[in-house]
Amino acid sequence: MSTRKGAAPGAARPSGGRSGEVRTIVGRQGEVHLIGGRQGEVRLIGGRQGEVRLIGGLWKRSKLPVPAQPGLRPTPDRVRETLFNWLGQELTGWRVLDAFAGSGALGFEAASRGAAEVMLLERDPAIARGLQASKERLKGTMLTILCTDALAWMSRAAPGRFDLVLLDPPFGAGACARAAELAAPLISPTGLLYVEGPQPLAAVPAGFEPWRSLRAGAVHAMLMRRGGGEIAP
Repeated sequence: MSTRKGAAPGAARPSGGRSGEVRTIVGRQGEVHLIGGRQGEVRLIGGRQGEVRLIGGLWKRSKLPVPAQPGLRPTPDRVRETLFNWLGQELTGWRVLDAFAGSGALGFEAASRGAAEVMLLERDPAIARGLQASKERLKGTMLTILCTDALAWMSRAAPGRFDLVLLDPPFGAGACARAAELAAPLISPTGLLYVEGPQPLAAVPAGFEPWRSLRAGAVHAMLMRRGGGEIAP
């Protein structure tokens, strides 16, 4: 979720330059941004703290801080908006797992739209504390923040627990396939699996089928459902 769009004010010379490439620029205050794709999404990856704005539901227009951590890349606004169009805007009563929480924008967006339970996993203690602070500020009683490794946690979690699992591993970590494999058993018979990464998912987990997909700049996103299943969490 991009924190803002367009080139950073006073940006220095960007590396790269062809349309669709991922480039880095350095601003006057020393902040480093990643620019990717035709939409020109800008993602803060180091330097000053940024923010991301929720786009729907109870907390519409509320802001979440994006810590200045290398590799932290919130999902672009366009991708997030499309995802929740696919899901139908309201998630009343859903049980949701945001396995690589980062800024928390996916999980908080789900909670804002009525999810009954949203669990966010984040292994960085400082980022997890920031998510907890946002939960308390917004009085998000449906949110649970766990400071843990997502892959390890999913490998031992109870099966069928969630109606929706959101996977957005750190860009370039190569964790999408393994994360999807571990997440699949955690999803209810009518549930959904969302995966976002720098390349298309190489293989859909057993028992699932692609339902919706998009490419936005450097981001590939796919929403999957169980083969032949209805979407009725």
